[in-house]
Amino acid sequence: MIRTAVAAHPGWRSRAIALVAALATSAVAGEALAGPPFITDDPEPVDLGHWEVYAFSAGAVGSHDATGDGPSMEINYGAAPNLQLHLIANFAYDLPSGGPAEFGLGDTELGVKYRLLDPAPADWWPEIGVFPLLEVPTGQARRGLGAGYYQAFLPVWAQKNFGKWTTYGGGGYWINPGPGNRDYWYAGWELQRQITDKLMLGGEVFHTTSNMVGRSGVTGFNLGGQYDFDEHHHLLFSAGQGGLLYAVDAAAVRNPIAYYFAYQ
Repeated sequence: MIRTAVAAHPGWRSRAIALVAALATSAVAGEALAGPPFITDDPEPVDLGHWEVYAFSAGAVGSHDATGDGPSMEINYGAAPNLQLHLIANFAYDLPSGGPAEFGLGDTELGVKYRLLDPAPADWWPEIGVFPLLEVPTGQARRGLGAGYYQAFLPVWAQKNFGKWTTYGGGGYWINPGPGNRDYWYAGWELQRQITDKLMLGGEVFHTTSNMVGRSGVTGFNLGGQYDFDEHHHLLFSAGQGGLLYAVDAAAVRNPIAYYFAYQ
């Protein structure tokens, strides 16, 4: 369960920021889960010895252009108690207004999630964890399919459950090298409710400081949810504004609507 970087790179480029998300294959239908389908993440790792594998697409769509990732795959594995290994492999696309369409391999994301505090349900303090991420520039930046530089995200996440309600959030620091780029901060918070045994709905707000010289910070929101067809088949979805998290070049997508869609 990951949230990739808000990168910046001069010219047309598209690193669609994948909002990570999906249910563990062993999850119980209707169980309150955190993280996906939102950008803001949670501190809860995959259970020991369990796998989490799912397909998704995420990006930003404007009136005449679009940029994003998909089809993409995320794989998480519970390698030790409270420890999760993480991989996202991307295909990326860039459909700029007035330019050629580009499709191909995008950047790769690696990460390790570690839960520092795991309180009992009756405890008042929240669940807390860290989830450092490394963005590996496997995509071709000159075609708008990658950042062209290694990037890293160093966040801390917290979560608390209250019956059918779950809330989580936090933030961290992005290391964002490259000409004209700036390191920057991300902060976000999410609130969701289990509406029925099969349907969860929620929303998030988030903010980043400036990630590029001459660009201001970004404040945005997403609304979304999760529908459980049965114990092993799940649909995750969200949409909102704040598309610079997905279209890293301000000129690439104008007035974007951000989206996320996954099937597990």
